Amino acid sequence: MAAYRALVYETEGFSDYFFSATPLREITELNIGSRPASRKATQAIEDLRAIPWGFSWGQCRLTLPGWFGFGAAVNAFVHGGDGTAQASEVKERTALLQSMQKQWPFFQTLLSNMDMVMAKSDLALAARYAELVSDRRLRKRIFQTIEAEWHRTADALVLITGNKQRLAGNPALQRSIHHRFPYIDPLHHLQVELVRRYRSGQTDERVQRGIHISINGIAAGLRNTG
Repeated sequence: MAAYRALVYETEGFSDYFFSATPLREITELNIGSRPASRKATQAIEDLRAIPWGFSWGQCRLTLPGWFGFGAAVNAFVHGGDGTAQASEVKERTALLQSMQKQWPFFQTLLSNMDMVMAKSDLALAARYAELVSDRRLRKRIFQTIEAEWHRTADALVLITGNKQRLAGNPALQRSIHHRFPYIDPLHHLQVELVRRYRSGQTDERVQRGIHISINGIAAGLRNTG
């Protein structure tokens, strides 16, 4: 929670990054849902409703709300908040997490869901969306923070489960994603270019319709993260 809130609420410029690097503004123009995306006419993250928040992160293929902070939490627990844990402590705490994964259904489900949303994330595609952020320093600073935590979380999952491949325990979903994603990946590249044109002033109906079709297509392909 501390790592998640540090990024979302305490990182300078995060709101600007989010509104630029995701198609949230374009999503709000779709006729979906019975309520507006934000409770107030502001760019404050706390005013956003949960569905457009999660939907936007799925569209840019980061699925961030489903995993961000877990890697930092595991690292802090295993190695100590200040990183001074002894080797014996590291071994004992790692063994505890592994035991929890084997014996506690809640923890198994938590890790399974995280494994799934991370399998649907793609840092290379997310980097394309990050290019929509005009401030290069802001883009680099925040994307590097997100990328570093993604790798920490991936490493934490391997540490606890022993599975180096995503969805090793769910081969049916693994196959489904393997077959579906080659069809939706091009839609992401198309969406980024159309959003870039739309925000630069090319607001004709074809560009706008193309963005909306890409949003629907990506959501259909991602399924639950859409």
